[in-house]
Order: sequence, then structure tokens, then C-alpha cells
Amino acid sequence: MSDTMLNTASPQSKLLGSLSLRDAGTLIGLIIIIAIFGLLVPDFLSQRNLVNILQQSSINACLALGMTLVIISGGIDLSVGPTAAIAAVITAALLVAGTPVPLAILAGLGIGMVCGLVNGVLVAYVGLQPFIVTLGTLSTYRAIALIYTGGNPVFGLPPAFRSLFNGSVAGIPNSVIMVAVVAIFAWVLLKKTPLGEYLLAVGGNEEAAYVAGVPIAITKITAYVISGALAALASMILIGRLGAAEPILGNLWELDAIAAAAIGGASLMGGKGSVVGTILGAIILGSMRNGLTLMNVQAFYQLLATGLIILVAMMIDRVTRGRG
Repeated sequence: MSDTMLNTASPQSKLLGSLSLRDAGTLIGLIIIIAIFGLLVPDFLSQRNLVNILQQSSINACLALGMTLVIISGGIDLSVGPTAAIAAVITAALLVAGTPVPLAILAGLGIGMVCGLVNGVLVAYVGLQPFIVTLGTLSTYRAIALIYTGGNPVFGLPPAFRSLFNGSVAGIPNSVIMVAVVAIFAWVLLKKTPLGEYLLAVGGNEEAAYVAGVPIAITKITAYVISGALAALASMILIGRLGAAEPILGNLWELDAIAAAAIGGASLMGGKGSVVGTILGAIILGSMRNGLTLMNVQAFYQLLATGLIILVAMMIDRVTRGRG
């Protein structure tokens, strides 16, 4: 009887069955939000607007994937916005100076990784709290970006760079394709590699992980380095779209990244998180903002809605952890 039930299961039920309980809940939440805005806003479900939501969500999804790895390891990265700003202005300056596009992109990603490396070393070897470290580097990195540019934006990005990050393939924006590739990489890293097991072990119980022989410091540093690289990639997606890089780029990006990870089921206590959930969380935030914007809701009410969603996600995490 059970075989018959499995064979006759609908594609939707098979999809939900392949997800974790929390991911399935997040997916249902996304469907409900899309359905509500679809009823309230006539153009919300148009193909053009749905593609627009995915494109707008791609930057936050990229940031949030890195943030999720850091959160799983028991840390937090408040400096992703300023890290993105430094990577953006240096990449833009190199491009304007005539540096080949691939080299400028590698340099920008390298800058992001160095910023993450500094965070990771201060957390793992100096022993400072992640919140304190990244709060300090948040201001430091922002100041470096402002000093480097004199507070001025960098204009004149070459068309080859802009078309790479702002183009599309068969109607799908390149930024969405890039983030999909990053998500697959993050999923494989978390599910199929020793590093994924180390991240979960360190975030779940650091003392037990140390006794079990897990390389604590390297694991934490790697999470911050990946977060820095993804912040740099997110900044390139944005400046490719805008055609300019500003030193104030990325303001409050850390809150969006934390919100997407939390909505997707990552626990700020560490040891728990999901790539699928984080992607869904980023799309939920993007859908909400898109729908509220189409309804002409003012920005500060959108900020209020985001804050309330984070609180609800935290309460759900508290309840589910209590049951565990």
C-alpha cells in the first residue's frame, strides 16, 4: 500500500518530501506570500516581474549564502556590506584603469577574501567575539573604501564587465545563473565535504568538536573567507547593473543577509542552517519588498515588515530547538 502511495504521489508532494521540514515550511511561506501579492497586485505574477524579483534577490542570496556558513560555524559577519564596498571600488578603479576584466574580477574577489581572512584570524586566533570583530571591521572597511575613493563614486565601467553581470541567457539574468551556481557549490560544500561537517560540529558544540579533532581555527577562518568572497561577488553584480561603484555601497546589507539566513532556518546559536532555506529566505524578502513597492508602501514600513519576519523566524527557531 505504501508503494502505491509513493508511486501515485504528485510532483508537488515529492518535492516537499525531498526537503527538510523547515525548508518545506519556508517554501510554503514563500508560496503564501506570492499568492497574497498575486491577489493584491495585478502585475505581481507577470513573467517580467517574477524574473525581476529573482534578479533583485540574487545580490542578497549571494551575501546570505556566505553569512549562512559563518552562522552555522557559530559566528556572525556584520562587515559584509563594507567588504562589498571595498571590493567594488577597487574592482571599478582597476577596470577604469584598463585592467582586463578577468584580472579585475579576481582582484575584487581577492580583496573580499582578505577582508574575510582578517575577520577569521581575529575570531579564531585572537579569540575575540565575532560580533565585536565584525562590528569593528564594519567601520574600518567602510572608512578604507571612503579614503580610497575620497568619498567619490567610480564611473565608466567597461561594457564587457557590465554585460557579464547585467546580461541574460535565454531570458534568465546572468546574476541569477551565477547565484544558482554559488548555491550548488555551497550545498555540495555543506552536504558532501568534511568542511561542511566541521562547520556544523564547530557551531553545534565547539568543545566536543575540538575533542573529536576538528580543526577549529581553520574551519572558522574558511567560513569568513568564503563570506568575504561572496560579498565581493555580490558587489560586482550590483555595480555591473549600475555602471558605477560607490564607497557607501552595501549599507545595511548585513541585516538583509542575516534576515534571509534566519528566515531560511539558520540558527544564530550556530550548528544549524540550510542552503535551500537561505535561498528561499532571500526570495521571500525580495518578493515582499517587490510586492510592497508595487503597492506604494513606504520604505520604513517595508523595514518594519522585515524586522517582524526576523522576530517570527527567531521564535520558530526557539520553539523547534526546544522540541529538539
